[in-house]
This record gives sequence, structure tokens and C-alpha cells, in this order.
Amino acid sequence: MRQQPDYSVYLVTDRGLCASGPLDEVVLRAVSGGASIVQLREKDTDTRGFVEFARALKARLSLTGVPLLINDRVDVALACGADGVHVGQSDMLVPDVRGIMGRDAIIGLSVESLTHVAEAEEYGVDYMGVSPVFETPTKTDTSFPWGLEGLRVLRTRTLCPLVAIGGIDEHNAADVFEAGADGVAVVSAICASDDPKSAAAVLRRIAVEHRLQR
Repeated sequence: MRQQPDYSVYLVTDRGLCASGPLDEVVLRAVSGGASIVQLREKDTDTRGFVEFARALKARLSLTGVPLLINDRVDVALACGADGVHVGQSDMLVPDVRGIMGRDAIIGLSVESLTHVAEAEEYGVDYMGVSPVFETPTKTDTSFPWGLEGLRVLRTRTLCPLVAIGGIDEHNAADVFEAGADGVAVVSAICASDDPKSAAAVLRRIAVEHRLQR
């Protein structure tokens, strides 16, 4: 049986935000600082380029033990041997993703309402992406933010791991963990940092401190 992944510092990539170098180097620096799982999101790359980059990144991440997930694209995930897929509400249905990827794949689903949460429970997802917790400029196609109180309510409704995303950085990550998140998914807090390793290390420290306080 597959071991439960560590969702605590969940890096979602954005090539256009990378401030300190090429995307693959930013990812590896973040992993060396404590990023525990990586979601590769490529909205503007053609399929061949996406697969080639994902395959190379997967090979490098395999040496670290950090899982690689692909955003939306089940075909790319299969082609590159990724560990799983994250899908949104307008993407392929989770049962179809599971049927293609297999039972050992990590499958996450974005949830933007309690109705979505109930559906995710039925599907048996590995984690729910609580989206968005706060307003964020990196993702504008989502519903009204959950906020910390909404996250607390959601925590009482499910035992499924919750990965919070949207406007999260070192200044509010502790509050997000305290409200019930098992992990914080960040984009600009790491990708746009001049020092991705240090940015990830700060978030890792916050995650560890929260675990110790439980």
C-alpha cells in the first residue's frame, strides 16, 4: 500500500513567476529547502514540451523522494510517469482519472464549496485542494474565498487531508495550519522568491512547529 504523502509544503509551479532562475532549478532549490510535494502546472506549454520537461523533472525529483503531480493533464502524467494528478471542477472526473492512473496514484481535487466536498468524499480523493483560502492574483477562476473560518468548518466535515491554496505565504501559513489544513500550497511565495530554498525552509519550519503543537 502506498504511504501517505507529506502535503505540508506543497509547491505549485508557475514558470512566469520564477525570479531566481529556470523552473527546474527553482523546484529543486525549493525541495532542498523543504518542499514536500510538487505540482507541475504548465498552461502555456505545448504537449510535447510539457511531457519532455515533466519527464526530466520527474527523474530529478525521484532522487529526492518528493512526489511529482501534474495539473489537469492525465495524458502528460501517464507519459512522464508522474506520481499523480490534481484536477479542478471543470477537468476530468475523479473516477475516470482513477481508472486511468490506477489505485496507487495520488489524486487531488479542488473544492470550492461544501457540495464539492461531499462529491470529493464520494470519489475517495487522496486530498482536497481548498481553493482559494484568500484572494490571490495567481488564480482568478475560482469562487469566493473560504477564509480561515470556512477552512475551520470544512475541517469538521471531513477526515480527508486538506491542502489550502490561495494567497498563502510565510505571514499567514501558521494561521492556515491552525485552522485545520494539513498542507499549504504556494505559488508566488516560492516561485517569485529570490531564494526558493529559504522560502521553502521557512514554510517547512512553520509546518513542523504546528505539528509539535498538536
